Amino acid sequence: MGSWNSLPLEIAYQVLGWIAFFSWSFSFYPQVILNFRRKSVVGLNFDFLVLNLTKHSSYLIYNVSLFFSPVVQRQYHEKYGYSEMIPVAANDVAFSIHAVLLTAFTLYQVLIYERGNQKVSKASLGITSAVWISAAVCVFIAWPSHSWLWLISIFNTIQVIMTVIKYIPQAFMNFGRKSTEGWSIGNILLDLLGGVTNYAQMAVQSIDQGSWVNFYGNIGKTLLSLVSIFFDLLFMFQHYVLYPSKKEKTSSKEGGEDTERLIKSSGPTQSENV
Repeated sequence: MGSWNSLPLEIAYQVLGWIAFFSWSFSFYPQVILNFRRKSVVGLNFDFLVLNLTKHSSYLIYNVSLFFSPVVQRQYHEKYGYSEMIPVAANDVAFSIHAVLLTAFTLYQVLIYERGNQKVSKASLGITSAVWISAAVCVFIAWPSHSWLWLISIFNTIQVIMTVIKYIPQAFMNFGRKSTEGWSIGNILLDLLGGVTNYAQMAVQSIDQGSWVNFYGNIGKTLLSLVSIFFDLLFMFQHYVLYPSKKEKTSSKEGGEDTERLIKSSGPTQSENV
């Protein structure tokens, strides 16, 4: 297993990794707190939550397997070389566990708070079902030959696909409502910080090792950062540029203006709860 050539770079790697971990982990809380304060989840897209749970569950399987399993680690080294370090750090595992728990809790909030007539779409349920059925089939394919690295790469691919598509329903919902009310910008700002520092962490490791296998050996983590950064910038553009006046209006009047804008999605009693 590879070792560090530079102590300062190793320290920088650890610092960046934990900054990314805390940023991404804390990014779940602004939305949870916003839902609690409003006693409503109107404005939060449920498809995003369902796809996000699938994404983080798949990423958890990948991270835990590669970080803890000697068999998977051996297969990784046989494929990429024994001089290369495993591209999953302790903060990746900790983040994945925390992400699954917080996403599940946010889904619980959907059940107990006012949600109007919002619901999970059939398309989202279909995608989620297809993903897990496909994953189960891959398990049976990998079992006879013990191709565990290939199997967890499938879960890594799943989390990449989910990362690409999970933000799309929320982005279209914001556009359709002409508002980001109910969608926490704090979540986006922290997610952006996590994406940037995570990408920097991978770059530091590559510089130290003199090899970029860290990027193409864990393409999922690379795409995770890039796609997340793209959508974070898109949501910031929606929040601060496209719909700032509506956001300020609803904030200043504590949601009193929401009825007219949300009438189609929240039902006749929504103004009392937002």
